[in-house]
Formats: sequence, structure tokens, C-alpha cells
Amino acid sequence: MPFNISNFKANGLVYGGARPSLFNVEMPAPAGIGIDSVSLDKFRFVCRSAALPASRVSEIPVPYFSRKIKVAGQRDFEDWPVAVMNDEDFSVRAMFEAWSNALNRHVSNVRDPNISNENYKVDLTVNQYSKDGNIIRSYVLVGAFPTNIGAIALNWDSANQIEEFNVTFAYDYWVPGVETSDKKAGGVNVYGGLTRVDGPIGPA
Repeated sequence: MPFNISNFKANGLVYGGARPSLFNVEMPAPAGIGIDSVSLDKFRFVCRSAALPASRVSEIPVPYFSRKIKVAGQRDFEDWPVAVMNDEDFSVRAMFEAWSNALNRHVSNVRDPNISNENYKVDLTVNQYSKDGNIIRSYVLVGAFPTNIGAIALNWDSANQIEEFNVTFAYDYWVPGVETSDKKAGGVNVYGGLTRVDGPIGPA
């Protein structure tokens, strides 16, 4: 019965529900830009908000005698935003500004000659943790790079606050990283045989 709370407890949030605050984002250094490991490591701690990426397949409307049917089209991947807390050393913001400047310089309007068509991209990983500290889900955003580094609002009325700014990444596609255990996934492979990102992607 839908009103039986015992059925809900036994079959609904069996593990107590996943918590949106239990996550982190990992990012390697893009090649040829000179980003230091200290700023990269700090980013893991000051990335305050992110998201598990969306999964979207476009639709193709096909008209027939003034009616339309919809068939599945191509998959596309929306930009991925994060929010970052700013510390007084500005090291994380400076890291993103240097990365963006290497892609297209502010004054000369050219790309940094030390980077190629692909090595400015990185594979970002966003991890979801369980309440006992284990990774229960992760997603790898392949070929990511920053397209927008947001402004930092300044205001004399903003007391008792930490500065923040947003960074928006474009990426090629995402794949599952660490798969959920059989226990917590109910033994169902929702990716139809997909394996980890460091292995083959396709039918098992």
C-alpha cells in the first residue's frame, strides 16, 4: 500500500539517502601552461559546489500530415559550472586566469605557443561519497577546459562573507569512473556493460 511507512522504509531510502554535500572534484594540470601543484591541490578544498553531469539526448521532430513524431537524435553535453571560494592568496583564481589566457591571450589575441590543440584539456573527476566516506559514484568529464571565469562581486555591505566566483567548463563527453558496488546498485548495470574510464568503453 502507498501509505504503509514500513514499505517505504524497507524499499525506499534503504541506505539513508545520498547527500549532496559529500563530494569533491579532482583536476589534473593541463600541459604546457605552468600550473603548480599547490593551486591544483587547493582547488579540491575550495570548490564549494558542483553537479553530477546531466545525460541528454536530443530529439528530432518528424512531421507527417500536420502531426509530429519524435525520434532520438544525437547526444550532447551541457557546460559544467562549479563555484569556488576565493582565498587571499588568489592562487586558485590566478590558476584559472592563466589557463584561460593561454587559450587566447588578452592582448595579442593568439594562443600560447607552448600548448597544442589537445593538451590544454584535462579529464575532471567529480566524486560522490557515502556517509561512511567511500566513493559510491564518480563521473569523469573528458576533455574539459574553462570557458568562463566569473566575476567576484565586491560590496561594502558584504560583511561576514567569503568571496566566491564561478568557473564554467566545456567538455567533450563524460563516462562513469568508479562504479557503484553491486550491493548499492542492486546488481543492475545501468550502463549496459560500460567499464571504467581507464578501460574499454562499450559493450562488455
